[in-house]
Amino acid sequence: MQKVTCETFSLQKKIAILAVFLFSVKVVAYLITHSTAILADVMETTVNVAAAFIGLAAIYISLQPADASHPFGHGKVELVSAMVEGAMITIAGVIMIVESLDAILHPHDITDLGIGIVLIIAAGVANFIVGRMAIRKGERSMSPALVASGKHLVSDTYVAIGVVGGLCAVLAMSELGYDAYWLDAGIALVFSLVIVVTGIRVVKESIDDIMDKSDVDLLQQITDTLNEHRDEHWIDIYGMRLMKHGSRIYADFRVVLPKDMTVDDVAREERELQEAITCRMGDVEISMTPVPCDDGVCWECGTECTGRHEGFLGLREWTVESVTSETSTFLQWGREPKPIVPERSPPPETGVCA
Repeated sequence: MQKVTCETFSLQKKIAILAVFLFSVKVVAYLITHSTAILADVMETTVNVAAAFIGLAAIYISLQPADASHPFGHGKVELVSAMVEGAMITIAGVIMIVESLDAILHPHDITDLGIGIVLIIAAGVANFIVGRMAIRKGERSMSPALVASGKHLVSDTYVAIGVVGGLCAVLAMSELGYDAYWLDAGIALVFSLVIVVTGIRVVKESIDDIMDKSDVDLLQQITDTLNEHRDEHWIDIYGMRLMKHGSRIYADFRVVLPKDMTVDDVAREERELQEAITCRMGDVEISMTPVPCDDGVCWECGTECTGRHEGFLGLREWTVESVTSETSTFLQWGREPKPIVPERSPPPETGVCA
């Protein structure tokens, strides 16, 4: 996992360097053309530069190990960084709207559009490629800061598309003898609204993560992993809760185990659960609360047990709803189970990922 986080930090450094370079390119494009749409793009890229370095600092801090003051590590700083970046995107969009409206009311001439269009196209392509790379890498490494940076770059590409389209239309109509300079500001206004929506979305997602909103996709991954590596001793799992600190995930849940298990047996089952989840999902730390079975659940348990009161009838496949329920599914399903769990894979050997 350390390798993954270091790669994340390295990619964020490249994003910061790219942001500075593209900002310089767009400033040159604006100085050549005096286009309002390009000015709007320049202002958005200014936010890119600031956000890139904020994200870089956040990822660096999140890489620091847990200590006495931060026992769960420093990963939450990435969520704060993503929220700040989303707020900056939104503010930049609002400023761009104001500038666009002013340009519509007070139009001005545009010069050397051809050179400006080429520069903006080059910057837009670079932003899109690096942005998509950042989003994919951020999702794999569960880095909110990197995902936010990637979305910011991709949104900048959408602005570039609008700017180029508008400037091409202005250029074409000017060649035909028509005055279409108002279109430059109109295009800038439309894509300013797109930027505002993107910024609001990033802020909302960051707030959801800070408030530990349930991540259904992540819960589904864990549930699928538990079903794939299901051990005969894991009679039921419920009460699961997740907490994300940057790229690190903490999961706690209750596991119904045979009541004749020793402390050593319970510790072994916890290790097997940890290995099964870690092998598939990476840096996930689990906290398991063992719950002894009772006589009414023998039909759901395939373990050989001297205290069995009735025969084994079959297993139920765990779902996100069942593993997050506050009570064991035995109390919900009744006494007529239908075996629907496929053949189970053996748990992975210690230290070996299946």
